[in-house]
Amino acid sequence: MSLDPLSQVNSDCRLNDSHKSSKSEEKHKHKEHKRKEHKSKDRDKDREKTKLSSSSSKNHSNSEHKDSSEKKHKDKEREKDKLKHRDGSSDKHKHKDKEKRKEEKDKIHTSSGGSGDKVKKENGFTSPPRIKHEPDDDYIPSIKVENKPMKRIREDDDVDFKPKKIKTEDAKKAKKRKFDENKKAKVKEESGGQGKSKKKKEEEDKWKWWEEERYTDGVKWKFLEHKGPVFAPPYIPLPDNVKFYYDGKPMKLSPQCEEVATFFAKMLDHEYTTKEIFRKNFFKDWRKEMKPEEKAAISDLNKCNFEEMSQYFKAQSEARKQMSKEEKQKLKEENEKLVQEYGYCIMDNHKERIANFRIEPPGLFRGRGNHPKMGMLKRRIRPQDIIINCSKDSKVPQPPAGQKWKEVRHDNKVTWLVSWTENIQGSIKYIMLNPSSRIKGEKDWQKYETARTLKKHVDKIRAQYREDWKSKEMKVRQRAVALYFIDKLALRAGNEKEEGETADTVGCCSLRVEHINLHAELDGQEYVVEFDFLGKDSIRYYNKVPVEKRVFKNLQLFMENKQPEDDLFDRLNTSILNKHLQELMDGLTAKVFRTYNASITLQQQLKELTNPDENVAAKILSYNRANRAVAILCNHQRAPPKTFEKSMQTLQTKIDAKKEQIGLARRELKSAKADYKVRKDEKSRKSVESKKKALQRLEEQLMKLEVQATDREENKQIALGTSKLNYLDPRISIAWCKKWGIPVEKIYNKTQREKFAWAIDMADDDYEF
Repeated sequence: MSLDPLSQVNSDCRLNDSHKSSKSEEKHKHKEHKRKEHKSKDRDKDREKTKLSSSSSKNHSNSEHKDSSEKKHKDKEREKDKLKHRDGSSDKHKHKDKEKRKEEKDKIHTSSGGSGDKVKKENGFTSPPRIKHEPDDDYIPSIKVENKPMKRIREDDDVDFKPKKIKTEDAKKAKKRKFDENKKAKVKEESGGQGKSKKKKEEEDKWKWWEEERYTDGVKWKFLEHKGPVFAPPYIPLPDNVKFYYDGKPMKLSPQCEEVATFFAKMLDHEYTTKEIFRKNFFKDWRKEMKPEEKAAISDLNKCNFEEMSQYFKAQSEARKQMSKEEKQKLKEENEKLVQEYGYCIMDNHKERIANFRIEPPGLFRGRGNHPKMGMLKRRIRPQDIIINCSKDSKVPQPPAGQKWKEVRHDNKVTWLVSWTENIQGSIKYIMLNPSSRIKGEKDWQKYETARTLKKHVDKIRAQYREDWKSKEMKVRQRAVALYFIDKLALRAGNEKEEGETADTVGCCSLRVEHINLHAELDGQEYVVEFDFLGKDSIRYYNKVPVEKRVFKNLQLFMENKQPEDDLFDRLNTSILNKHLQELMDGLTAKVFRTYNASITLQQQLKELTNPDENVAAKILSYNRANRAVAILCNHQRAPPKTFEKSMQTLQTKIDAKKEQIGLARRELKSAKADYKVRKDEKSRKSVESKKKALQRLEEQLMKLEVQATDREENKQIALGTSKLNYLDPRISIAWCKKWGIPVEKIYNKTQREKFAWAIDMADDDYEF
């Protein structure tokens, strides 16, 4: 008679205590039997059966039932299997992963928990709590096998094993690597171990002032604090073995007199010291610094011998060039400390860089061109000459010990930090903020926005001055013709100045009759005006320009009954012109026309010259040519650099060498092609491809060198930087770079990118001036 499975489980539970003595032996037999019978069964199913049969196996340890234990056990196992199938335990594999994980968690809790809590089974019945026992000595725990590839263990007789090659580095590379590591470590140490993250943070913390609201009512700042200027170091007298000779005899000079003499000695090889006006002005000011006995002894500059002084300063200059890296580094560190202390100010809770915190040392005035004051003594600036500007609630800079400032101001409607008056021309000099500062950036931004506004009004203004050419009033006619020249030729307006105070430079309003010639016909063109005068910085302006007939007739009228030295526009000056321009447009001056025409010319030239199919080098050449057109319009000339010829020869040598390499590469390619025709194999085909790529690379390099040579030659006497930094809206250049994939670094260097950070952030590739 077979037992009901459920009553059998209950009876097993009741008999459990009486069978403890033979539990281990029966348990082991049961496990052996189960492994043989259920070897291929699923792991989860095997665990479940082991769990359910653990309590019932204990009941068969009684000696009275020993003979039939195996038979009963088999019957019981079959009954249990049937029960499991009825309860749906075989469908466990169809459950979701989440339920499996929960089941495994419950099992772990059951096997390891000694709390005695009953665990509910899936069939709704509870089993008695399992008691944790010490494992038997012969018990072998199951090992969880994961399907992971195992590494092959090499045996001693494995002849196919090849050891991995270890790269070695030569002494030079090792030394360089060590140096780089030390350098990185030093940088990391100095930056507090932050490295790149610090740099990134600094970029994020950069003040984007253009995104903030601007001050009104002329206020430039609300808080300003700085350390004041750095004065020129005191004069150090010359060594006793360096002598000054007068009329062939050595002469000891007083320190004050000797210092001025050294200014002339340092310029002895310069052409300035050969100019009569320079020598005359120097000697006059030098005699003022002499003591009475020196003044009596030294009466002729031609008898003065500064040669030993000059050689001494040359030797000092050469010694500075020959300084060791350690000495140069020390000087650099000292300079950096000075910059950190004096080179920055706090403006409206932001740290801003100061442009020129050092006061210019004393020396001899040079001027530009044939300046009438060249050679005069620029005196040493002292604290009593200095006016300090800062906010009332800031810490006022301390003057050098025992001295005081001329004045301390708190004017927040000006942008300068320090000012003084120089003694040559009586002009006021300033210490200002760096071009990358908010104040300078805002001024630039406003300048270009005003020029963009002119674009909307320029047609109306041009129509107006054309009408004024026919005016019955001579003053209006002269103003209209002058405005035509300012607009068409980008001439400066010209400022009034005292006679003889500066070089003979003129602008549009101050042109004289001698500065122009009229040609009814010249070089196949009608109504040509020939200009020839000295502009700003004594740069000669020479141009032949065809003009409209009415302009030509008006100029003839203005020149009637006048001498060459008489004013061409005798009823016009800069003030009258600018007042009229303000009436035409708010903020309009003659300079705005110059900025407008320069920027619009660049934009037009870039559209015409840029070829989408060209490479980066060719596009940059196009940019420089567009920039050059602007520089010519604005008359931004320069003298060819002294090293120009030498640098061009060096460049030409490189070009010739590259051409030879290309010739050789072409012969090698031809040979490789012939070889491939004969062999027709993979090796010879690859050789042809390699030679072809090498030739293309060399041709590209040659093109870059030739573009560079063309660029240098064309820019020999043209200064591109002046217009690029002062007259061209930077957003035009940046938009061009973004549109054609040109790195901004190719157009603007680091300092210039800092100056135009606002434009780089604003401009998109579709920006239009």
